[in-house]
Amino acid sequence: MKLEPKGDAMDQDQGFHRREAAGGGRRSDAVVADLVRRIQSGSLQEGERLPAERDLMQRYGVSRAAVREAILALANRGLVETRLGHRPIVRKPDYEIAIDKIANLVGHLVIEHEGVWNLFETRIFIESALARWAANRARRDDVEELRAALEANRLAIGEPAVFDETDAAFHAVLYRIPGNPIYPAIHKAYVEWLTRHWRSMKRGADIDQMNYAGHRAIFDAIVMRDPDNAEEATRRHLVAAWEFVRSTFPNES
Repeated sequence: MKLEPKGDAMDQDQGFHRREAAGGGRRSDAVVADLVRRIQSGSLQEGERLPAERDLMQRYGVSRAAVREAILALANRGLVETRLGHRPIVRKPDYEIAIDKIANLVGHLVIEHEGVWNLFETRIFIESALARWAANRARRDDVEELRAALEANRLAIGEPAVFDETDAAFHAVLYRIPGNPIYPAIHKAYVEWLTRHWRSMKRGADIDQMNYAGHRAIFDAIVMRDPDNAEEATRRHLVAAWEFVRSTFPNES
């Protein structure tokens, strides 16, 4: 005896097929729309695995190819995590995932000089504003976290790999101070997008010392509650850093 879906399940399936018939387009798009709705409503919880491909094919009346296309679309949105040989896992979308999803596109944009400069200029603009914000509003705990990051950076002078880590960690504090989760996600993206250029820059304790001095100037202005100097120190530091980034391109000096 064939069992028919009951209650909400029947209503949802019928609603899906009505939307699919009315909306036209690719069948996988309708599958994506319904799965997104279920994730957003909590019907599919974070950490839960999606149903097997065969079950999705049966539920939506589509081919295996359409199901796989839908899963890929969900993965590209950061709504599921895929791993070969395993059913996809539902993930709660957040700012970091959203920004990660544009990393491949930005990766193509930062191959050439102009693309890297356009990206780096946004960093100068954002970070200078964050330093000004910190000078006006940083709490005591924020200042102490920034102080600890600065000291770690000083101790790493002459050790390129460690210095890079502590350099990024110092700047990361500025992005966390406002308490807006978008800013740390943006900083993480900057680090990932520009790492290739940083690793190919000229290195040495003298350059580390110069970068540390830039960090020190930013910190001192924030401690003194001087937003103008905090902004200018950040801008000056990052413009100097750009000259090193620029040197990683052929025919640049």
